[in-house]
Amino acid sequence: MNATSSSPANPPAGDWRIDRDRAITLFGPVAHDWPIEIVEETGSTNADLMARMRALPQRADALARPLVRVAYLQTAGRGRRGRSWVAQPGDALLFSLACVLPRPIDGLAGLSLAIGSALVDGLRTLPVAAPGQIALKWPNDVLLEGDKLVGILVETAWSTPDATAVVIGIGTNVRGADALAAKIDALNAGADAPAVPGTTPTALSRAWPNANLTDTLAAELNALEAALKRFGEAGFAPFQARWNACHAYAGRQVTLFEQGKEIMRGAAVGVDERGQLLVDTASGRETVTTGDVSLRITGGGA
Repeated sequence: MNATSSSPANPPAGDWRIDRDRAITLFGPVAHDWPIEIVEETGSTNADLMARMRALPQRADALARPLVRVAYLQTAGRGRRGRSWVAQPGDALLFSLACVLPRPIDGLAGLSLAIGSALVDGLRTLPVAAPGQIALKWPNDVLLEGDKLVGILVETAWSTPDATAVVIGIGTNVRGADALAAKIDALNAGADAPAVPGTTPTALSRAWPNANLTDTLAAELNALEAALKRFGEAGFAPFQARWNACHAYAGRQVTLFEQGKEIMRGAAVGVDERGQLLVDTASGRETVTTGDVSLRITGGGA
């Protein structure tokens, strides 16, 4: 791993940076070999790695091992559907992972869900209170006690009949949940809508007072190493049962929206072998793909 110098604006007090030596101690044998860059500030780690992946030859062996880029501050961080990712330096673990998966683009169905499942398993290895409260919300979020802890953004740089270059962006709120919630409230000033369950931000420190970037990074990368290999070999199917076991809204009444308009409501059952959401509606079981679809507990708003 390597780190650049220069300092982000208004960093928090205390020892908040990633401890290089401790991280190396915590990494599993394969993650030890991954190139891991740590920079003070960038626009977007996803954009940085997307540019590199597009410059590679379009072959399955174009990248020997996953490449990880961590930034303490992202000035143009993005979430799903182009939303901004708001975080103060030291409060959130913000990184992207680039890899070439030995699958065509139509074989990537459920990748973001597989990543979410791996992150839940990784985070549950940390000394958090009630690890079972770390759960999954379809399609791309990890929740802690019902509030948003982790966001996932998957982008593809190129694809061939036997390989796809992907960049996986992951943002985990580690500390400072109250400050983050206040900042988001300020950004939404004037909006009359109540807080929507599953979208209110929370932080890992809520369940682990000593939460830090170093241990969180190691736990997540160690879980992702095995998950990426497994997904490359067999797609989402091996993750289906695990995802359903961690489903935060299993059996609950939900409403689905597309571009702000309600398209369906019913009981969330789980996901199928391609990561599609199964919903029992008044007219029968429906299957929902991802795309520009958002899910809320019924009555929670859009």
